[in-house]
Amino acid sequence: MNARTEPQLLSRISSRHLDALEEEAIFILREVAGAFERPALLFSGGKDSLVLLRCADKAFGVTGGTSGSGRIPYPLLMIDTGHNFPEVTDFRDFRARELGAELIVRSVEDSMRRGTVRLARPDESRNAHQSVTLLEAIEEFRFDALIGGARRDEEKARAKERIFSHRDGFGQWQPKAQRPELWTLFNTRLAPGEHFRVFPISNWTELDVWQYIEREEIALPSLYYAHRRQVVERRGLLVPVTELTPPKPGEEVVTRTVRFRTVGDITCTCPVASPAANASEVVAETLVAEVSERGATRMDDKTSDASMEKRKKDGYF
Repeated sequence: MNARTEPQLLSRISSRHLDALEEEAIFILREVAGAFERPALLFSGGKDSLVLLRCADKAFGVTGGTSGSGRIPYPLLMIDTGHNFPEVTDFRDFRARELGAELIVRSVEDSMRRGTVRLARPDESRNAHQSVTLLEAIEEFRFDALIGGARRDEEKARAKERIFSHRDGFGQWQPKAQRPELWTLFNTRLAPGEHFRVFPISNWTELDVWQYIEREEIALPSLYYAHRRQVVERRGLLVPVTELTPPKPGEEVVTRTVRFRTVGDITCTCPVASPAANASEVVAETLVAEVSERGATRMDDKTSDASMEKRKKDGYF
């Protein structure tokens, strides 16, 4: 089905559930502020973190909240591979300045200079190595909770997460050792050196995110909407042609109208063919999507069925 030729789909879909999802996210964000001494909000400049930031705006009275200090009470943390799309990092900086929020950026390249990250080859993706830099930042700032924008519908390893996901003293995730969360009662007890990853939009779907973006008129990096880009077809994906991802011998470079469903490291993030130029049109496409955003766009998740789970056990987001 072509969602763009079925406008009646949009008239049938309800957005009333967004109020409940937003309320839950705000409750969790306030719980983090009250329960932990040194939390931080993981902020990449991508759509999920921007939705999370809008909820934080409302939770603490920045843009229309009724009870709060008027400022997000924890810093924003970004782990930069050095291979991020410039449109995204520029938007990240703009949004942080606009809110007057503290933005902490730590780079995989710094970990490489320290020798804590070593690439097997120069063109290796740095995406998985963010775990090392993240754990170093946690130790540097002594963070005891990191708020992330991960959702359960993205990937099956993320579906195993609790909303308050415990990490041991090595920063590792043990899926069989997670604590029950009955009646939204969260166990936030920590031993020295441990921390939590907290996912306030865990119960949202990709469709919920786009409906919320449309309703709240949240500005996004331009990559999320249709634009013309040179790509090559590889392993069932459209790989963007860049200095970091050049075409291989025998591959044909074509110019397509595409958009990104998710944005990350250039070396492992692919666009999808799409003419959707605004949030409403993306909602219509998402209604009939048969493949998750990570399944459709992330090369690093195609290495094995357990690739994400392994990275998460090592400290990944």
